[in-house]
Amino acid sequence: MFNPGSTGDADVLARALRDELAEARPELPVQLRPTEYAGHAREIAREAASGPGRPLIVSASGDGGYNEVVNGIMDVPGTEAAAAVLAAGNANDHDRVTSRRPLAEAVLDGRTERMDLLELHRGDDPPHYAHSYIGFGLTPVVALQIEKGGKGTLREIITTVRSFWAFTPFEIEFGPGDRRRIDNLVFANIGEMAKVAELSETSRPDDGRFEVVLLEHRPKWKQIAIAVRAAVKGLGRQPATREFRFTTCGPMPVQIDGELSDVEAGTAVRVRCAAGALHVVR
Repeated sequence: MFNPGSTGDADVLARALRDELAEARPELPVQLRPTEYAGHAREIAREAASGPGRPLIVSASGDGGYNEVVNGIMDVPGTEAAAAVLAAGNANDHDRVTSRRPLAEAVLDGRTERMDLLELHRGDDPPHYAHSYIGFGLTPVVALQIEKGGKGTLREIITTVRSFWAFTPFEIEFGPGDRRRIDNLVFANIGEMAKVAELSETSRPDDGRFEVVLLEHRPKWKQIAIAVRAAVKGLGRQPATREFRFTTCGPMPVQIDGELSDVEAGTAVRVRCAAGALHVVR
């Protein structure tokens, strides 16, 4: 599926993949499904995952569009549907980190693998899944300003610098009397994000755990040093876990695979690893 109104070339890439598969396997049924509105990809994926057989649902998109597909599949317990992403967005962190070969080759091979997902619980709300990362603090604040100011290398740099200097830390509570001010809190299913930042050298999307990058509040010059280190040489080994809990002390933005949302003050947040939850082709 693809968004025909996107600024990228998702429709061209989707049609090219269809033509390549048709030439190699003319008996293989392939449907092109354009999306019409936000959330439509999730509905299409849910519909396909609810049907017979073992459909492969390909998202010609960036990380956000793929997130919709993943959540649509997860809406159908016990489905044998598999997912794949055809990189057609801005950052494409997931494809860049996890893909091993051209997608057409992987599809024609026919084998699927199991991949972990991050499962986010906000109070009593239904869980939301992420294929790559969930970020609180500076990460979503910068993303929100980029979304307002527009994407593009120079604009992104300017927006990032402005957001960085204007940023104020958030407070979260880990338990009674254990309240901390944080600059950034990222839960990572892959080792890289935002095209250049290496979060963890040991992260894998199929090891039954996720990495936790927790940066408590510190002076701006130390924040800069950490950001440069992440871009140049990586943050090295980070602690990994299967579950992480905290409570928000104030309203907080959250970034889930590049898409922005909000968490209200006083919300009990739980992130767990849904080990092997998704069939994928890569």
